[in-house]
Amino acid sequence: MRETRVVTAFLLRHEPGSRDEVLLLRRSGRVGTYQGRWAGISGYLEEQSPLAQAYTELREETGLRPDEVVLLSEGEPLEAIDEELGRRWVIYPFLFQLRPLASVHLDWEHVEARWVYPDEVGHYQTVPRLADTLARVYPPRGESNRS
Repeated sequence: MRETRVVTAFLLRHEPGSRDEVLLLRRSGRVGTYQGRWAGISGYLEEQSPLAQAYTELREETGLRPDEVVLLSEGEPLEAIDEELGRRWVIYPFLFQLRPLASVHLDWEHVEARWVYPDEVGHYQTVPRLADTLARVYPPRGESNRS
């Protein structure tokens, strides 16, 4: 089984008086795996640190610059085994908060974006273990669950 390391960054939106929401992205038919499934902002871990790769994926997939987000949490990596693909995914999770006035612009990897409550992630057809990956970083350490 081939090991593949990836980062998954979740983008959090919190407005006073409302529940937290995280951004889910629907993968396009042009990506290599899990076409049509919902995911966070993700990508293969290349020749940089997991955090640097998370910032790269944010920029490439949503157009967001580092000054338009705030890193809230970095979770312990977790595994997702996909027997059908013969892959052992090692996922490095991150949670970023979207700064006011920043906006998301999708690239070719995704066909749809949807803001959802964190406890609703498991109701979507997602990439493997997405809800578990989110649980590694949400709620951010030291904060009570606002959802």
